[in-house]
Amino acid sequence: MKKFVLLTAAVAATLQAADSGMSTEQLAKIPVRMKAFVDQKRIAGAVTLVARHGKVVEFDAVGMRDIEAGKPMTKDSIFQIMSMTKPFVGVAIMMLVDEGKVVISDPVEKYLPEFRGQMVADVKDGVKTIRKPSRLITVRDCMTHTSGLSYGPFPGFAELNQKMDKSLAEAMLIYSQQPLEFEPGSKWQYSNVGIAVLGRIIEVSSGQSFEGFIASRIFDPLGMKDSHFFLPAEKQGRLAPVYRLVDGKLAKADGTILGGDPMKFRPGAKYPAPEWGLYTTASDLLQFYQMMLSGGKSGGKQLLSKASVEMMTSMHTADLRSGHMPGTAFGLTWEVVRPEGMGELHLLSAGTFGHGGAFNTHGWIDKKKDLIGIFLIQNAVGTGDVKYAFMGMANAAVMD
Repeated sequence: MKKFVLLTAAVAATLQAADSGMSTEQLAKIPVRMKAFVDQKRIAGAVTLVARHGKVVEFDAVGMRDIEAGKPMTKDSIFQIMSMTKPFVGVAIMMLVDEGKVVISDPVEKYLPEFRGQMVADVKDGVKTIRKPSRLITVRDCMTHTSGLSYGPFPGFAELNQKMDKSLAEAMLIYSQQPLEFEPGSKWQYSNVGIAVLGRIIEVSSGQSFEGFIASRIFDPLGMKDSHFFLPAEKQGRLAPVYRLVDGKLAKADGTILGGDPMKFRPGAKYPAPEWGLYTTASDLLQFYQMMLSGGKSGGKQLLSKASVEMMTSMHTADLRSGHMPGTAFGLTWEVVRPEGMGELHLLSAGTFGHGGAFNTHGWIDKKKDLIGIFLIQNAVGTGDVKYAFMGMANAAVMD
């Protein structure tokens, strides 16, 4: 399958939409609605993208990338996508599974010996004790957020998420010494630490740095030219700052958020943050999502086996209360819509998979509709209704 060639002309996009069973009239309402949120000072700006049947049918940028600097939002704006990074880690793990270098049922300690002897914590009547868990945590547990590993941060290590001044290997020495919060596999609890562990397993199993493996095996083959864990100086001017609501007005976030002050571009960072560290653009994300929708294939090459794609996007936590949105479960680093769908939202087909990020970005792949949606803003405040408005409008444009 050929990679996307993104069309910039409105006329071309209209033709693409008509050929893809989409309502051009409905799609044209998306940037108008997003601009209304900008005018309401809910968001500074947004980039939205919808693709169906391998064609881009809506791609717009509205509002401002940087309010104070007077820079408008553009389609090539770079975003910190935060937890949308996690599926990239999952894909990298499954590439190593395809090569026989990783087995997801293996205990983590097979790859990272520092996790040997990890205990589980019990709290009763306010008294905390530790004991040996009934079984070891596995690679799969980390991929499904059922490992019992804490979300963090940890005493004496709390500033890692801002300073990013430790390597992945150094971080593991801390993470491995923390007791599990529950028996592995017994419940679902979102864990950034579990994904960081996977990042280190990628390093140990591949012999490459985490970011080097992701670049050589995912970014480069897919032509994701604007995707980085450490943003090059020449691209920093395209970064969209993170905004939060202060006294009823949008103001740039400070250094207390993940990654520190966004406009300082993570100075001196060594920690790639597999759990949330990726910078990227809408067009780059599209290439990654289309590869997944195409069963692991891109540009005529099978980057990830179809079997691994199917395993990643199947429900692995069906019997556990899991997921961030109503009516979802978790696959292997992907949030997956359950067979009964999303309840009152009725936005996404059963089996749809995707992920959101801390700064209110989101992306999804609806296999039944053969549709991809990408929503990029940078808000460190709750704007879920803006995301759901885009989801609803994109799905309402499907005519067949």
